[in-house]
Amino acid sequence: MDTKRGGFQEPRYLEFPKSDKKGPDGKPILNKYSTDLTNHHDFPGAKAMLYAAGVPDSESMQTKPHIGICSVYWEGNPCNMHLLDLGKEVKKAVQNQDMMGWQYNTIGVSDGISMGSDRMRFSLQSREIIADSVETVTCAQAHDACITIPGCDKNMPGVIMGMSRHNRPSLMIYGGSIDKGYSKLMRKPINIATCYEAFGAYSYNTLKQPADGGDQSATKDEIIEDIEKHACPSQGACGGMYTANTMATAIESMGLALPGSSSNTASSPAKLRECVKAAEAIKICMENDITPDKLITKRSFENALVMTMALGGSTNAVLHYLAMAITARVELTLDDFQRVSNKIPFIADMAPSGTYLMADLFEIGGIPAVHKLLIAAGLLDGDIPTVTGKTLAENVANFPSLPQDQLIIKDLKSPIKSSGHIQILRGNLAPAGAVAKITGKEGLKFTGKALCFDKERLLNEALNRGEIPNSPNLVVIVRYEGPKGGPGMPEQLKASAAIMGAGLKNLALITDGRYSGASHGFIVGHITPEAAVGGPIALVQDGDEVTIDAATNSLSMNVSDEELEARRAKWTPPRMVVTRGVMAKYAHQVSDASHGAVTDLF
Repeated sequence: MDTKRGGFQEPRYLEFPKSDKKGPDGKPILNKYSTDLTNHHDFPGAKAMLYAAGVPDSESMQTKPHIGICSVYWEGNPCNMHLLDLGKEVKKAVQNQDMMGWQYNTIGVSDGISMGSDRMRFSLQSREIIADSVETVTCAQAHDACITIPGCDKNMPGVIMGMSRHNRPSLMIYGGSIDKGYSKLMRKPINIATCYEAFGAYSYNTLKQPADGGDQSATKDEIIEDIEKHACPSQGACGGMYTANTMATAIESMGLALPGSSSNTASSPAKLRECVKAAEAIKICMENDITPDKLITKRSFENALVMTMALGGSTNAVLHYLAMAITARVELTLDDFQRVSNKIPFIADMAPSGTYLMADLFEIGGIPAVHKLLIAAGLLDGDIPTVTGKTLAENVANFPSLPQDQLIIKDLKSPIKSSGHIQILRGNLAPAGAVAKITGKEGLKFTGKALCFDKERLLNEALNRGEIPNSPNLVVIVRYEGPKGGPGMPEQLKASAAIMGAGLKNLALITDGRYSGASHGFIVGHITPEAAVGGPIALVQDGDEVTIDAATNSLSMNVSDEELEARRAKWTPPRMVVTRGVMAKYAHQVSDASHGAVTDLF
């Protein structure tokens, strides 16, 4: 059999049996992979272990397909703590479809818990471990299909990358977004990002109750404790258009999840109903040979990019879409992000730069209603295939449209910004690219004097001490935090949110690391080449004039080429701080940010 896909020779365990193979009744054989273990007596040990694991009889052993159900479950993180229970609902539904369901889990990292510390360095590389896990279990256990249930940021791209590698009928169920929090002392809705912005106000002694009525006697310690206790009121992922919701929305828009998956909140009955529908859909995928390589295409990535720009999604989407595309062998570059950003209006008044959360969008029709709007406007491709066996447009045809009086999604004729918020910048500070998140509220151009920190920790310590001034214009540079230099390219929400909370208006923040989806303000990340490999960001000195210009898509420093060469001659590579374990392996293998920070060979 010719097993080449995209010019690569696949090992035999990834071979997909001929799709036209039929049973005696003329129907497609659904146990294409597991039959290698379960028919005849070539692998009696395997059959013995499967009987012990729960296969009830020989007929089931020989005829029922095996469905892997992978939840990214672990306790101690609201994004993931309910996923095992969702998996159990899926297993029941799979069994009701006369198939065998096998639950397993993979690891994850809570970005919210690890944020602002060295623990965050383990976050991005967890995406690779998740992908490895989905690929490993599916192939080793001869599963015929795969249903994945992720919750937190890296989970979604990780499971999609794993599904792409094994390329067996697959779909994703998003664990869902968290309910809205509320602070009685601040008298307003709050979410996880509020905690980090409150930290900035706390450090700069500006954390106070609203002045408009009510008791204002609470101390700043009482206020921040109230925020800590009530920001995350339930199970589910962070509520704004942060990375988790950005990725879930994109994956649904690519046809890899059921309609409504990304906006059905974690605690809603709709999420449980989705688990039942997933079993029906995976059977349709198997019967019709709907595999990831038929869904993960340039057209479907175009939809992901459109939704990201329209809804104001996370800059992490750039890393993850590139990684998913490399894994699926689809050509996607930074230029595609800029091209789509140029043509798609930013229309969602959602956190972090706006007011509303995914739970609010769910109440007015969710992502299917947004899909209907953008398909009707000719901005979203409604003809792409999906895991339901129908097109995206067919999936949402019977969903309600957005209500006329809703305030979350702006009219396309009067958007928040006429083009997308994600801008790809290049210049003598970022020759291979950088990613800016500019909603227009901050302006389009910023020039200031550089203030350099060689690690995020050093900036956080300065913020803790209240040492970052509010004037004159400053461009704060955090470097040696890229994929190799971090290692692990940690998110810098603690710093970016603290700056917003402290009210430091005359300031931009740039880094070779990355930002959380909850970050906002005049920020630029993913600067490539990174400092650890000698990128120009390593050569910037305090006081250099730096200009960020979203109108010309440039990021530059007013330093001559001759001066930069003189500085480079004096620069020495930093010593690798991690020499063993998973982070050392990651730092050795990882690509740069402009190629998704992947560890796949490509």
